[in-house]
Amino acid sequence: MTGLTTHVLDTALGKPAQGLRIDLFHIEGELRHHIKTVETNADGRVDGGPILIGESFRAGTYELLFHAGDYLRANGTPLPHPAFLDLVPIRFGIADTSAHYHVPLLISPYGYSTYRGS
Repeated sequence: MTGLTTHVLDTALGKPAQGLRIDLFHIEGELRHHIKTVETNADGRVDGGPILIGESFRAGTYELLFHAGDYLRANGTPLPHPAFLDLVPIRFGIADTSAHYHVPLLISPYGYSTYRGS
């Protein structure tokens, strides 16, 4: 499989992060071009397959912007004002368009982790 996918897990609750909004941007120099906005399903994934696939899956620099604060607040997590984590940007490069790029996020109110998954 080729394309870009993501998966979000709420490590504080020990379950997938359902209803978390994610914005995808293509980065060109200092410019950030919005490509699409998606939301995670009950499994913490995005419905409809890869976020980028086919002709839109091109080499370059991208950013996934996870709206973690909105998700945490909607799930009743008490957060200080301002929240320690609100928007979580993950900027990454796609070099091989014949490969699968999976960018998962593990989130809690006070920390997050990511890696290139499979």
